[in-house]
Amino acid sequence: MAPTLADPFHDSSALREFVINQGNGVKGLSELGLTALPKQYIQPLEERTCMSNIVPQETIPIIDMSNWEDPRVAKSICDAASKWGFFQIVNHDVPIEVLENVKDATYKFFRLPAEVKNKYSKDHSSSNNVRFGTSFTPQAEKALEWKDYLSLFYVSEEQASALWPSICRDQVLDYMKKSEVVIKQLLKVLMKGLNVNEIDDTKESMLMGSMRTNLNYYPICPNPELTVGVGRHSDVSTLTILLQDEIGGLFVRENEGDNWIHVPPIKGSLVINVGDALQIMSNGRYRSVEHRVVANGSNNRISVPIFVNPRPADMIGPLPELIANGEKPIYKQVLYSDYVKHFFRKAHNGKKTVGFAEL
Repeated sequence: MAPTLADPFHDSSALREFVINQGNGVKGLSELGLTALPKQYIQPLEERTCMSNIVPQETIPIIDMSNWEDPRVAKSICDAASKWGFFQIVNHDVPIEVLENVKDATYKFFRLPAEVKNKYSKDHSSSNNVRFGTSFTPQAEKALEWKDYLSLFYVSEEQASALWPSICRDQVLDYMKKSEVVIKQLLKVLMKGLNVNEIDDTKESMLMGSMRTNLNYYPICPNPELTVGVGRHSDVSTLTILLQDEIGGLFVRENEGDNWIHVPPIKGSLVINVGDALQIMSNGRYRSVEHRVVANGSNNRISVPIFVNPRPADMIGPLPELIANGEKPIYKQVLYSDYVKHFFRKAHNGKKTVGFAEL
């Protein structure tokens, strides 16, 4: 039952009931036609995007992957990972129809009735590996984020067939499978940049032993300037491979100071960013960088990131090859699952998670 429009969510328990317990999400809020943002989504001033801090002329590197083994391409990938932590790739090996199919499947999932999506929520999902949710960590956040998501942790094809929503399962599996080629190319280049020339099975499973894909939905928002789609954070992954639609709204923090750079949508491109795990393994040579997503007052937006991670049981720390060459480690060895738990038990707070692994 939808609340009335006067001030429907003055009471936080009514909001929680509608958005979380009934599975309506912020998409349901958006479709009520609210004229004002519920107070639970109003971010503190310092977390809102200040347009005077946007650097319009800057952009992250755009790298053509058609000759990915060319030493100049390899150098531009390693330079981008060191300086920016973010870059876009074009002419990669993931077919455009695979990208279009997964975008269509994302819209189809979020168009499902709330009661169907709610079967995959924390309280109802048959597995932790399939999770429909909203915001980031609602129980830990002072202000909520304007985003719904479906998170799919890949264990095996069999488990995905059994547990993932059928409306998007095949498209997500295809996207992950086709992206694996590009992920391996990027990791090979990035490891070579650290003088790690051999990626054996142990190293490969530490770099990309587990993968999670999120389908993100950012509905039209009343008063978008008062809230965020996603707050400032860096990813806990090795690498993140992001497919965004044509709407835009992803911003990356510039190297120094408090300036932010928009990541313009380029049809057929993938946005790549270094995660905390790779920053730790590279002993700080590659940088995971803060990013955020703004809310939008006129368009719905979707994005589909693949988080390429170590396995939960892996110990991560600076690669032994770097320390053997005489580098002083700046990070300790940490159990990856402990690192991830530390990230998810608090609200988004910029780059603070990496402090968990610092010596």
